[in-house]
Amino acid sequence: MYEDKYCLIVNKPENILVHHSYYARNIKDKSLLEILREQIIAKVYPVHRLDRKTCGLILLIKDKKYVKYFQNLFDTNKITKKYKALVRGYTNQQGRIDSPIKNNETKVYKDALTLYKLLETYELKIPVTPYKTSRYSLLQLELKTGRTHQIRKHLNKIAHPIIGDHKYGNRHHNQMFEKVFEVDNLFLQAYYLKFPHPILSKSICIEITLPTFWNNTLNKMQKKTYKCN
Repeated sequence: MYEDKYCLIVNKPENILVHHSYYARNIKDKSLLEILREQIIAKVYPVHRLDRKTCGLILLIKDKKYVKYFQNLFDTNKITKKYKALVRGYTNQQGRIDSPIKNNETKVYKDALTLYKLLETYELKIPVTPYKTSRYSLLQLELKTGRTHQIRKHLNKIAHPIIGDHKYGNRHHNQMFEKVFEVDNLFLQAYYLKFPHPILSKSICIEITLPTFWNNTLNKMQKKTYKCN
């Protein structure tokens, strides 16, 4: 999506690891870093994370000596990351989720803040336990901190889990989407990235459209062109 002498921004597909780790040791597929190394014949360095099932924009640095300059953007809150998510239920028009999140390794709770804004709502005549119909909200979210699984944990905490989230989500709604819409993807996308380039002294702003599986599903939900057996 963007490239210069110092960095590149790519649109990571869903179900691809950014890099292999101990916690993902059972996943044998190539990671994003391995794929990029084959394509550009160079090693690149990520300065932030995206879950394997989350699709969207990720910033990578071409030379290790430049990492600190880009990492400083995160440390000083000079980078803006926005996401879109499809969640269970109707949310408020906007809100903030200010709830500490426990680090999986240190077990220490750290402050975490997520802002959200409602973009669209959907109501389907499909019963999902324990209701006779099912309701959903399309949200725009902005991270003010960068904790592991922050958006997924925060949305679960306010009882609006993301569709397709098998760890923090609602299995009844996930199963319905698998059955009716034939999708088992996580509906979370990092669609917007903006920051001042620390070396070239210019503003970088990248925004991408929703992936195909999102558009297909949302169109069926909006037009109510789905089959429920």
